Amino acid sequence: MRIIHTADWHLGHTLHEFSRELEHRRFLAWLLEILGEQQADALLIAGDIFETANPSAVAQEMWYRFLAQARRRYPSLDIVVIGGNHDSAARLDAPRPILAAQDVFMVGGLPKHADGKLDLDRLLAPLHDVDGKVKAWVAAVPYLRSGDLPRISNVDDRLIEGVRQIYAEVIAAARQRCKADQALVAMGHCYMIDSQLSEHSERRILGGNQHALPVDIFPDDVTYVALGHLHLPQHVAVGQVRYSGSPIPLSLGERDYRHQVLLVELNDAKLGPITSLWIPRTVELMRIPPHEAFPLAEILPLLEALPEADETPQDTWPFLEIHVSLPTPEPTLRADIETVLEGRRVRLVGLHTSYTGSGAALGDTPVPQRLDELGVEDVFLKCWHVKYEEAPGPELVAAFHELLEQVQQEGG
Repeated sequence: MRIIHTADWHLGHTLHEFSRELEHRRFLAWLLEILGEQQADALLIAGDIFETANPSAVAQEMWYRFLAQARRRYPSLDIVVIGGNHDSAARLDAPRPILAAQDVFMVGGLPKHADGKLDLDRLLAPLHDVDGKVKAWVAAVPYLRSGDLPRISNVDDRLIEGVRQIYAEVIAAARQRCKADQALVAMGHCYMIDSQLSEHSERRILGGNQHALPVDIFPDDVTYVALGHLHLPQHVAVGQVRYSGSPIPLSLGERDYRHQVLLVELNDAKLGPITSLWIPRTVELMRIPPHEAFPLAEILPLLEALPEADETPQDTWPFLEIHVSLPTPEPTLRADIETVLEGRRVRLVGLHTSYTGSGAALGDTPVPQRLDELGVEDVFLKCWHVKYEEAPGPELVAAFHELLEQVQQEGG
């Protein structure tokens, strides 16, 4: 059978107040086509459907429209969804009876019986081939919050051992349902040891990313593990434990790698080929300059060379990040940049500055004389040169002396 694994859609996401709606709509339209082109039997969505626990009406409309279109176009497609740390478990689970009637298997939060035991029937999903035969069982474990975990004593890390215990129970129940020719698949939304974070992107989860989970929580007989949470596509330790990654770049740090969904093929109980299906990027992310920061005098001509605004929709215009190196403060820097960009076909989402001083702490700076021989202005100038390459202007020095005089008059 053929499975499409995806995660971390973050519907409703904004990048510095700019909507990503167009990018998400085009991804969902692309995914609908891919499901048919690849003759997928199942779609696994491993959490973070929404950007926030209280998603906008637009984000919810995109989600439910996609589910309706997928069911209408592919009546036999199995759809299994788990909640992530950005999602509201209650919000995802509320329409579960309606979704179940449409054969959408939803696990927003960890389901339990009144006695506190896991409701395993709501955590185990069968996957069917084109003939309707069960070919795999999914242990669908949503994002686990601290309150979901059992109370365990006399262990080094209660959080990790609690997670291990829940996965062990759910996977054991799935194993009992599996026949010899059926694959055992696990889903999770978590942070694993030896995995790679994206800069300024994923939230810390389960008491912080220092609580990385060991890969041995997934036994060797698990055919494939479909994970969510990390936006960079990657496998963990062994090839069958995979993060599909996010479908669009969710931070500027995700600009330089391609985004994907994964096509996973199962041959009875054995794992077949895993193929990356690359997602077309709708909106370009630009960085000026491409690598290290440039002085402002070199940045401005690059900005002036950008294409002029045209009649194309603004939500297709590239996002722009600028890195400037400064020898002295530039109080009007942002205004100057925005003036140059006015009428250009870009959207400014990041303006970063670095200073050309030594960057050393004052105590580490060589001092040619004794500290008690330094005047107040000497200390001011040395602190200044730690951050800035050029000397302060006369107006700034005069302002410093004015403040110094006020402090001295007040007995400071």
